[in-house]
Amino acid sequence: MKTSDFTTTIQVDQTPREVFNAINNVRGWWSEEIEGVTDKLIEEFNYHFKNVHYCKMKIIEMIPDTKVVWLVLDNYFNFTKDKSEWIGTKISFEISKVENKTQLQFIHFGLVAEYECFEVCFDA
Repeated sequence: MKTSDFTTTIQVDQTPREVFNAINNVRGWWSEEIEGVTDKLIEEFNYHFKNVHYCKMKIIEMIPDTKVVWLVLDNYFNFTKDKSEWIGTKISFEISKVENKTQLQFIHFGLVAEYECFEVCFDA
């Protein structure tokens, strides 16, 4: 059975530079509970939400105004049996121009419907 990685796409009026900068301002859109540098290649940062979710990310690809990719180094959900979910997966933000809009495609490579966290992650 083929599984599909979680993917969603939006189009916005902002420029590719504005979208790129917003992605890298992780505290501004995900959580202020971030420790570490979120806007430089090869840097690592930690996210946590109470005792529910913790993860450690490494920025492995960064092409200005075009793409950002994180590698999930560590992850913990208090609501899943499989504590390895997300570990080793990649989160990609791909920016492109579509007519007069900027398109952002978010792909979580390895986040598949079979994961216990999929519905919660999908809604988030």
